[in-house]
Amino acid sequence: MHIVIPDDYQDAVRTLDCFSQLAGHTVTIYSDSVTDIDALVERFKDADALVLIRERTAITEALLARLPKLKLISQTGRGIPHIDVPACTRHGVPVLVGGGSPYSTAELTWGLVLAATRHIPQEVENLKAGRWQRTFGVGLHGRTLGIFGYGSIGSIVANYGRAFGMNVVAWGRSGSLERAQADGYGVVSSQRALFEQADVLCLHIKLNAETRGIVTLDDLQAMKPTALIVNTSRADLIVPGALVAALQAGRPGYAAVDVFESEPVIDHPLLHLPNVVATPHLGYVEKDSYETYFGAAFEQLSNFLSGKPASIVNPEAVTRP
Repeated sequence: MHIVIPDDYQDAVRTLDCFSQLAGHTVTIYSDSVTDIDALVERFKDADALVLIRERTAITEALLARLPKLKLISQTGRGIPHIDVPACTRHGVPVLVGGGSPYSTAELTWGLVLAATRHIPQEVENLKAGRWQRTFGVGLHGRTLGIFGYGSIGSIVANYGRAFGMNVVAWGRSGSLERAQADGYGVVSSQRALFEQADVLCLHIKLNAETRGIVTLDDLQAMKPTALIVNTSRADLIVPGALVAALQAGRPGYAAVDVFESEPVIDHPLLHLPNVVATPHLGYVEKDSYETYFGAAFEQLSNFLSGKPASIVNPEAVTRP
């Protein structure tokens, strides 16, 4: 089988222990990213299977129509907003999803919290340039940590906040509130209350039709001028342009982001703001996480080929000619 893996920016996949699961197959890996449909067709035209790295390449009806050899897509992780699943079904292409670990993103989230509140990136650059102590940081102990979406990642970040002596409060769907209360954390009365009370507010919501744009400019402007918002989830949770406008107006005072509306980013308004710490979507990009994500994706592919398919999003595609 010819397997194509696009968007491996660090050329890391072939170094993973789980890569040995693809022994006996022809594997083509691309370490750059392209969006032009003709370029994608050229890369994928001989592929029997695609293994996609998270949401880096969109699989559309127009693309699938030009890939008659494609038999299978195995997705790292469970998120598939970038895949036109009905189109895959019409073309007889099953979509398999795997699993992942919440710890890598939670750890990066806390790294961004510390980096932003203590101005670590700025002071590293100051020191390299011969400038000594130019900023004034803010401590976390005794301050309020707001968790928007108390799921697998949000609950870990809440525990980090507790370890740092923060007052942790949560908001989200009823399930989030129940889990947070069961774990001994407070809940607020509304989404607006979360934004008003939090000194540090972390977004840990899944992106879907209901949550797209769930954070508005009014929400952001309700935050304290000393507050920090951290987004390691998805950029589209925030209304387009709202975060830049709010930061320029001074409420909240700071932001730390790991996600952007269109990636990879060459330039973005957030990168030009002095009160922003930004990273290039590193939340899941570490070796243990990659072993988990790709190990599951390769295992799903092997199971499918051996006649034991599992975790198929569109099982009706299997019966298509």
